[in-house]
Amino acid sequence: MKIRAILSGFIGLSLALGVLGGSVSAQQTYVLTVQELNKGLQKVPSLQQKGFILIDVRTDDEHVTGFIPGTDYNIDFREIGRRHVELGAKLDDHIVVYCQSGHRSNVAAETLAGLGYQYVYNVAGSMNAWNEAGYPVDFPRR
Repeated sequence: MKIRAILSGFIGLSLALGVLGGSVSAQQTYVLTVQELNKGLQKVPSLQQKGFILIDVRTDDEHVTGFIPGTDYNIDFREIGRRHVELGAKLDDHIVVYCQSGHRSNVAAETLAGLGYQYVYNVAGSMNAWNEAGYPVDFPRR
C-alpha cells in the first residue's frame, strides 16, 4: 500500500537521520512528529485509505473536544490492552496512537507492542503539538 511505504519511509528516514535520537524502545515502539503524521495524512486520496490505524487513547470526554482527522478509534489508554481486538489489526499493521500530551499514548504504544504489534507509533506531543502546529481538528458528528 502506498501510505505504508510513505509512513515507513518517514520512519526510516527519521531513523537514518537520527532525528528520533533513541526513540525506539526495547519493545519497538516508534515516535512520529505531528508534522510527519500530517504529511502522511495529506498524501492519501482519502483518510479511509491511509494505510494505518489512528487511535485517540484519551477519554471520551476529551475526544469530543476535538480529534485528529482520520482517527479510526477512541479507546482509553487504560482499556487498550483488553480492547485491542476491536481494531481488527494484524500484528504487522501500522498503528498510530495519540493522547493529549504524548504520555498516555506512549503507555498505549508500549502495551500494543507488548501484545506483539510490530509497527506501533506514538505521536510526540500528541494533541497539544497538533493544535500548536495549527492543524485541523475534527469533532464527533451529532
